[in-house]
Amino acid sequence: MESADLEKKAKEAFIDDHFELAVDLYSQAIALSPSNADLFVDRAQANIKLQNFTEAVADANKAIELDPSIAKAYLRKGMACIKLEEYQTAKTALLNGASLEPGDSRFTNLVNECDRRITEEAEELPKQLAEKASTGVVTPNNLAPAVGLSSPGKAASSTKLKYRHEFYQRPEEVVVTIFAKGIPANYVVVDFGEQILSVTIEVPDEEAYHFQPRLFGKIVPSRCRYEVMSTKIEIRLAKADFVHWTSLEYRRDVAVVQKLNVPSGNEKPSYPSSKPKRVDWDKLEADVKKEEKDEKLDGDAALNKFFRDIYKDADEDTRRAMMKSFVESNGTVLSTNWKEVGLKKVEGSAPDGMELKKWEY
Repeated sequence: MESADLEKKAKEAFIDDHFELAVDLYSQAIALSPSNADLFVDRAQANIKLQNFTEAVADANKAIELDPSIAKAYLRKGMACIKLEEYQTAKTALLNGASLEPGDSRFTNLVNECDRRITEEAEELPKQLAEKASTGVVTPNNLAPAVGLSSPGKAASSTKLKYRHEFYQRPEEVVVTIFAKGIPANYVVVDFGEQILSVTIEVPDEEAYHFQPRLFGKIVPSRCRYEVMSTKIEIRLAKADFVHWTSLEYRRDVAVVQKLNVPSGNEKPSYPSSKPKRVDWDKLEADVKKEEKDEKLDGDAALNKFFRDIYKDADEDTRRAMMKSFVESNGTVLSTNWKEVGLKKVEGSAPDGMELKKWEY
């Protein structure tokens, strides 16, 4: 069937409120005519009806990329972003669309709605922070890498994800890695919204890869960046707030945790009483060193302390000898003679009655 015939049937399905069928037919038409921006605009509208708002934003972005002069593409993006509570992104898209269709009141009305919602958010933020402060402050105690799989329930994309992805985070950013090997940079398109990440990989003669999650928390699009490498795509999302993300994707059943307490250099430390207690750091350091020196240890602990003391007080050659002999012998030999150790590889030596084995990985 020709692309035009599929488009006609899709429009008929949309008029009859068969939105899922319309999306499917538009997808088939797009496969035959991937450069037709109008198809993406129309599929975005059908996705909005199905409440597939992240997919609608991705379709609108693609339409804008193919033809920036289509006002309806900006309208669809603005409508979907409002539903996703991305009011600033929506407003920007709507203003761009309004410049193409100055007489269309839909743009003006939706821009006014965005302004109202942005104002409400600004007024609500101090209340939310006060509530969070009253329940305690989360400390950054879980900054280790975490695997970011799609959240249960509705998938982030209508296309099956063929590339594995994971994420880890720091207080100020989230790093998303998509393991796509050997993909040229010009096949990759990444867009950032206030709370949306949109990744598209289009390799000729292959089904396009789409990954459009609604993110756990808000980001700052202007500070986000990505890099296409030989084995992966690394995406750095700048957090709008210092909060810990319990997942990569937004879930209604998971509340955003409290703001992390990351003091700036200008802030003074807080004290439990109104009068700060002065700390004599020199005395504290001296006391700790004295405790370490006087500490009585037995067994392995005493032996480890003995070796640490040797290493701490040794010259550079002795330290090099200790490190080289310990590493090359797999922890069975510790030598302080660099003249001997530096000339050859140190072989492992098993204790009496034991056998040294090499493990293959």
